[in-house]
Order: sequence, then structure tokens, then C-alpha cells
Amino acid sequence: MKNLRSTFKNDNWVMPYLRKYKALLALVLFLGFMTFFSAGALMFNSGFLISEAARRPDSIIYIYVPVVLARAFGIARPSFRYAERLTSHNWVLKIVSDFRKKLYQTVEKRATTIQRSHQTGDILSILADDIEHIENLYLRTVFPIVIGWLLYLFIVIGIGVLNWQVAILMAILLGVIVILLPLLSVVTNGAREFKQHQVQHEFYTNLTDQVLGLSDWKISGRYDDFLKMQQAPIEEIATLRRQDHYYQWWRGLFVQFIIFLAVLVLTVWTGIQFGATKGQANWVAAFALALFPAVDPFLSISQAASEWPIYKRSIDRVNELDRSVEKQLPEQVELGSVFETLNVDDVDFHYQGADEMVLKKLTLEVKQGEKLALLGPSGTGKSTLLKLLVGDETPTSGEITINGIPVAKLQHERANLFGVLDQKPYLFDTTVMNNVRLGNPSATDDEVKQAIAAVGLQELIESLPDQYDTEVKEAGQRFSGGERQRLSLARLLLQDAPIIILDEPTVSLDPITEKQLLDQVFTLLKDKTIIWVTHHLAGVAHVDQVRFLEAGKFEMVGTPKELYMNNEHFRKLYDLDRGE
Repeated sequence: MKNLRSTFKNDNWVMPYLRKYKALLALVLFLGFMTFFSAGALMFNSGFLISEAARRPDSIIYIYVPVVLARAFGIARPSFRYAERLTSHNWVLKIVSDFRKKLYQTVEKRATTIQRSHQTGDILSILADDIEHIENLYLRTVFPIVIGWLLYLFIVIGIGVLNWQVAILMAILLGVIVILLPLLSVVTNGAREFKQHQVQHEFYTNLTDQVLGLSDWKISGRYDDFLKMQQAPIEEIATLRRQDHYYQWWRGLFVQFIIFLAVLVLTVWTGIQFGATKGQANWVAAFALALFPAVDPFLSISQAASEWPIYKRSIDRVNELDRSVEKQLPEQVELGSVFETLNVDDVDFHYQGADEMVLKKLTLEVKQGEKLALLGPSGTGKSTLLKLLVGDETPTSGEITINGIPVAKLQHERANLFGVLDQKPYLFDTTVMNNVRLGNPSATDDEVKQAIAAVGLQELIESLPDQYDTEVKEAGQRFSGGERQRLSLARLLLQDAPIIILDEPTVSLDPITEKQLLDQVFTLLKDKTIIWVTHHLAGVAHVDQVRFLEAGKFEMVGTPKELYMNNEHFRKLYDLDRGE
């Protein structure tokens, strides 16, 4: 119970929608109760009808009313069942639609932040499995448990009106099914089902990660090892499922035994209560048979309860994802003017849980149209500084502002402020036209073609059979590395953001292609503010200022010309990159 309260204490996913659609929920529960009430009433009426027909076979008049009721309850049961299924699935689909919309909006808000805190397979698991689990929470847990408890109360109270001692005995017997057995199922089978989901989730996450690197497995000659790694979790999941199947079988048998005892109690009681005359004896079979339709809802309670740990974990995960996004976004404002300056003011930064500072007392100003090169060996904080500039991370101390406004407050305008070209720009498995238009969804076909022509790919694209409708294949495999970079550059042209981040875009290109791409980038984006992160100095003549980052600090600062003339270390690096 404590875990139940803690799960829903700060819940933003389940409880709000229960309140939003409470009228429809009440209708679902009513229809579910009426389904089993009609089934029980049909069996009750049938028990009486059979006994009365056997006692008075000579005239139908004596059994006319039970015959009519049998028809009525026989029609009512499937009608209520159909209406309940239709209403419950309509209710769940409404909620799941809201869930998916909310989840996609949550991921979209801070996609890069989430990507750092979650593996790809983890994100896929949340998008697919966790939302499905929350959907099943209603269909397989909330509805069956509430309907089963309503039937339990109805049976106990109904018998209590006639005989309170028998009602207490029935409350104890049926309470084993609706209270004790569900609690036992949570402790035993629930833990097993949770373990199964955990193994399945880890398998999902690891498999996704390994599939993304499948080419490296094959190149290293370890493809068989890759296959063997998947076998262990598959076998563990199969073992847990077998154990779950056996447990459910024995639990079902136990429920049937308890129902048998309850029917036996009712038969003995009604035999004593109504055995005085032949007419009253007709009620014996009626009471005994009425209990049988309750087997299904009572059995569903235990299974529903045993699945609660899975649903709890999914609810916790989506709420944690929601909180991890919202807590990082302060109140958002609009820039309100054209971009003028980006300032880094006395910034320190260290990652959570680490004591060592990655960046130390950094101060930097980049004005509109200025070109800046950030240099330095791997591990010196260049990528971290970029994350701070765009708002993916928050400084430990100090501040980063655009036109005097903290970057953290401008995240809703992020796409209008920053364009990024990195080492591996992603091209989606769709057409060339759609991939480039991603930079500006409202761009016309002619504007997309102009951007492609500007990056020098018009001749290549128009030589293809499908031209601009050519499918680029997954991750842009249809094109070379340099061509993928140029298509991504065309996106930036359409995006028309004032600040362009170049995160080592030429690291995987040959020297000739690298020079061509850099010349093209700085020519096409000559009016933009460019912050270029690089390992080496090829093409550094394009920039206005150079910052050399070493051990979290700026060690060399100046124009390329000044540094070449006055800094021996810079001059050696520059000559080394030129092969001199």
C-alpha cells in the first residue's frame, strides 16, 4: 500500500486521466458489473427454472416468468459484455492517445538531453513497452479488480440479508480469492513477472545497442559471439514464462477449489433454509448455480494484482522521464530581437557526481557574424562547452547568455537560434527532398532545390533516376560521407539560424573533401556566426578568432595571423597540419 501511494503521489500520467475521463470510467465499471450480474442472474434463474419445471412438468404457466427472465438475462449478458468491451477500449484508446502525444512532446522538448541520460533501446522501450503496460494497467488490472470487488460485496451483502452467519463464512472463503490470493500473487508471481520484464528490457536495450554496431561485430569476425550473447536472456525469459505458466495453472486450480467449497456451503445452507417444502427447494439449485459465473472475474483479480509491479515500474519510468525534462527547463522567454552577441561569463562546469571541473572560469564573447575556432585535444572540454552553449547542460557557476538572456530560458527558440553540423549528421530513410526540408518544414520545393544546388549537389541528384525523390536509405547509406555532410549543410541553409555550430564535421573525410567542404561552409554561411570545434588547424584561416582549450581553460587566444606570428606552439601545430 505504501508503494502504491508513493507511485501516485507525484504522478502526472495515470491519475490525471482517471479524473479527466471519470464519467466514462464509471460507465465501464457499471457495464462490467452488469455483465457478470446478468450471467449470475441467468444461472440463478436457470437453477430455479430447471427445478420448477421438473416439479411441475404438466403446465408451462407455472414457469412462464422464469422462461421470460432466462431469455432476458441471456440477451442482457452478451449485450452488456459487448457494450463494456466497446466502452472500455474506447476509454483506453482515448487515454493512450493522450499518453503518446504527451510522451512524444516530452521527448521532443529535450531530445538531446534525454539521449545522454538514456540509451537508444531504453527510449524505444519507453515509447513502446511502457505505454503499452500503462494501457494494460486499465484493461487487465483496474477494471478486473474493481469489478471483482463489486461482485464480492454484492454476493456477501446479498447473502447477509438472508443469513449473516453464512455471509461471514462466504466473505472469508471468497476473501481468500479476492484479497489474500492477489496479495500472495504480488509477492510471488509478481516478483517473477517483474524480473521477466526487467530481463526483457535489458535485452531490448542491449540488443538495440549491439545491432547499431553490428557492422563492427562482423568486421571483427565475432558475429557468432553476437548471436550467442542474445541466447542467454532469451533462455532466461523462456524459463520465467514457464514458471509463470505453472503458477497460474496451480492458482487457477486453487480458485476453482475455493469456489467448490463456496458452492458446497451455499448448497448446505439453502438445503437447510429452503428444504422445508418442495416449492422452496427450487431455490437450492438457484443459489448454488449463481456463483459459477463469478469464477472468471475472481480469477482475474489475482492475475491483475500479480502484474502490478510491471505497471508500477512503467509508471515510475514515464514520470521520471517527465520530471527529468521539466526540471531542467526554467520559465521560457522570447529573444525579442535579432541575435547580436553570445556571452560566456566566468563559467565553471562539472558533471553531476564528479568533483573535477571540466571547464574553469571560461569567459568568451562571440558577436553576430563572427567566426570562432575552438581547438584542443580530445577530453579538454570542447564538446562540453558546446552543450552549455546550446542549453543541453547548465553551468555549475557563471552564466551563458544570448543578447543578455540566459540560454536556458531560450530553449523554445532553440531551432531558430542554432544550426548544427556534426561528425555524423543523420539522414532519415526517406527522400532527398524530405531530408533537406527538415531544416524548414514550410520551405517550397524550389527553395529546397536551391539549397541543394548551393551545396553543389544539384548535378548529382538530378542524374539519379528518381532525382529529388531518391530514397537515401537508413542513415543516408545511399550517399558518401561528404555527400551526407553537404545534404546536412543544405538543411542548415534552409533553417537559416543565426548561430551555426560545426562539431568536427570533417573528421571522417579525406583531406581533399575536407578542404572543399570547409571552403563551401564558410562561403555559404559567411553572414552567420560560426563556432567551429576541431582537432587540427586545416582551414583555420577562415575564422576571425581562435581559442585553444587545454585542461578546461583557454590557453591561446587571438586571430590566426596573430597566433602564427607570436605563438610558437600554434605555429608548430599549424605547420604540422600543413605537412611542413
